[in-house]
Amino acid sequence: MPETRPLRADPALLAAVADYFKVLSETSRLQILTCLKSGPMNVMEIAEATGLGQANLSKHLKVLTQAGILSRQPKGTSAYYEIADPMIFEFCELACDRVSQRVQQQAESLQALRERATVF
Repeated sequence: MPETRPLRADPALLAAVADYFKVLSETSRLQILTCLKSGPMNVMEIAEATGLGQANLSKHLKVLTQAGILSRQPKGTSAYYEIADPMIFEFCELACDRVSQRVQQQAESLQALRERATVF
């Protein structure tokens, strides 16, 4: 397991971290990242895979590219997007695992409450 370092209290650094989380806080952007996990795709391929409209998709691709999460490679008349830093998937898997654990714990707590309620 990688060594963890405490967050530094530098407000500029914390603001940059908050901005990074904001980029990842949009479901459509997570959909885009998921479909790019298999490799580079052009806008039409991403639109087909995600069901997002082209204008909406372009907006999200721009945000992800500006954040350094995606890179854009022009090829002929198309542009292909790909993951710039594969570490994003480890980060997302860690977050998904934590959320899944929390949901499971909440479900177990709710089930225990239901079982106690039926006793009375």
